Amino acid sequence: MKNPQRYTVTAALIYANGPIHIGHLAGCYIPADIYVRYLRACGQDVVFVSGTDEHGVPITIKAKKEGISPQEVVDKYYKIIKESFADFGISFDVYSRTSNPIHHQTSQEFFTTLYQKGHFVEQTTEQYYDETANQFLADRYIVGTCPVCGNPNAYGDQCEKCGSTLSPTELKEPLRSTLSGATPVMRPTKNWYLPLDTMQPQIEAYVSAHPEWKTNVAGQCLSWLKEGLKPRAMTRDLEWGIEVPLPDAAGKVLYVWFDAPIGYISMTKEWAAQTNKDWQPYWRDENTKLVHFIGKDNIVFHCIIFPAMLMNEGSYILADNVPANEFMNLEDDKISTSRNWAVWLHEYLVEFPDKQDVLRYALTANMPETKDNNFTWKDFQTKNNSELVAIYGNFVNRALVLTHKFCGGQVPPIGQLTDIDRAALDALAVFPARIGDAIAQYHFREALASMMDLARLGNKYLADTQPWHAIKESQARVDTIMHVALQITANLAVLSAPFLPFTAQKLQKMLGLPAVPWHEAGGSLVETHQPIEQGGLLFEKIEDATIQAQIDKLQAAKRQNELETKKIPPLRPVVQFDDFAKLDLRVGTVVAAERLPKSDKLLKFLIDDGFEKRTILSGIAKHYTPEEMVGKQVTFVANLAPRKIMGQESNGMILMAEDRDGSLALVQPNKSVWDGGQVS
Repeated sequence: MKNPQRYTVTAALIYANGPIHIGHLAGCYIPADIYVRYLRACGQDVVFVSGTDEHGVPITIKAKKEGISPQEVVDKYYKIIKESFADFGISFDVYSRTSNPIHHQTSQEFFTTLYQKGHFVEQTTEQYYDETANQFLADRYIVGTCPVCGNPNAYGDQCEKCGSTLSPTELKEPLRSTLSGATPVMRPTKNWYLPLDTMQPQIEAYVSAHPEWKTNVAGQCLSWLKEGLKPRAMTRDLEWGIEVPLPDAAGKVLYVWFDAPIGYISMTKEWAAQTNKDWQPYWRDENTKLVHFIGKDNIVFHCIIFPAMLMNEGSYILADNVPANEFMNLEDDKISTSRNWAVWLHEYLVEFPDKQDVLRYALTANMPETKDNNFTWKDFQTKNNSELVAIYGNFVNRALVLTHKFCGGQVPPIGQLTDIDRAALDALAVFPARIGDAIAQYHFREALASMMDLARLGNKYLADTQPWHAIKESQARVDTIMHVALQITANLAVLSAPFLPFTAQKLQKMLGLPAVPWHEAGGSLVETHQPIEQGGLLFEKIEDATIQAQIDKLQAAKRQNELETKKIPPLRPVVQFDDFAKLDLRVGTVVAAERLPKSDKLLKFLIDDGFEKRTILSGIAKHYTPEEMVGKQVTFVANLAPRKIMGQESNGMILMAEDRDGSLALVQPNKSVWDGGQVS
């Protein structure tokens, strides 16, 4: 399809069970937004849809955790998520939710159509059941050992450690229910299955018809096809979700991965009703190009299961491309919401006000297009200070300041061109196609780098022409230089808009530049005598202390998680009383203490044990100073055989207890006792 009449662009529906973080932006929403903004600038007819996925087990898990109803959960997080996307300029035409009536109706109608066409297989199977919670367990409620990587906490639908898509029966034992912790048992239940096995030839033909798909997408699809597709249940035994529209399906809802992608259709219907348009061409016309932007964990659902559903229904187009990204890690570790190892968008905007474009830029520059990539705060700082400030912002500021200094604050007339001027203008003319072609091929990092090269072109042009020196010889020459520089600036405003929408808007206002179609970029955009605002710095330097505060915040979250997840050490093997009775535990007073030279762990104590003064060495220097130990009573093993440590003889062992955070505490009597008192 070379010349589509319209585009339908979807971005993954995110579960409404928590706020969003940078991994979401980098994986799906920024690339989708860049693509859509480019299409609109090209004058294309495009609808950009997304919303929150408000059904399924993740919602009910969150509701149980917070002690509120599932509806309260989705209402709370829909608002937070929608506001975060708006704050970062993700330009959806509609951002809706799967709890809306139009979505329930569309999903049930879709299911009914497939049912009436005979595309489901009704099957009674043995499913896991929690006898303590008295309910069948959805895949996400079952935890066991991943058969691929050995992760002992893999869910019944997916291993979050290695990313493998699973079914509960593939998990290795021991299994447990996340509802009660009990071991689930098998019970019979009836569900409706989509026979993907019978559709394998059609799916294979569809995938093979798209050799242009990214290697990570094609690879995952081919892996599934090689293993052989299997029937998959499209209904579940749950209370929360869209009711199955059949008379004998009480207590069952549509599988979340059946209803969620239908949300793209129902949300397009919602948009069409709001804008008085017909939704059907965007989903049923072969001249429409359908593109799904997702993360790699959703590839199978968008490239195999959803297309199978659409094929069976018969009246819908299939996705032309599914440019899924891999995962964005954070400071060399996987982003984890449960561990609070994340950069949350709503918190970022409080700590970095008006710096949405800085984050958009940093995430795009490191976008995980074909493999997992990494976000670090130091790199974020470098991207801001060394690129946005030093290259983009520096050029724009120089162009505007010099215009006011030498040309009265308006676009000067262009005079006779030199070879340097012509070379700059010729180079400028190439950028719209170069950037646009990269975006159209989903090479967003490449497109961003080309955009920044345009700013570099502007800086080099000013450095080569030196208007601050040329003014001494000729005003006409300076007028020409600044005219060319301002045309580069105006083109930068247009061509950076998909990536840096807030910055581009500010720059357009400074230049008095109206909306410019993409095809007009590359040439003269601002008219002679057009007034130019004084403007100001588009970006500001981010200091080391600000970045260190973010690193410290992450480390604090890491320490807190370690405290919360640290387990009590297992008990040692049982010993007989006679063995324990051999230990002589005594109480004594520390009469002297000092650090042991050449050791940062050992303290040397002189302890009054009631009979004599004995020396004991103890590795507690990171927890206690010699000064604070003097005069304290301690409990020690009195009959431990002497031991040489760093050339010193130690006669005993002071007893300490380790707290959850690794700190040590003395084991002491709760009142002062005589030195030599025996512990019994």
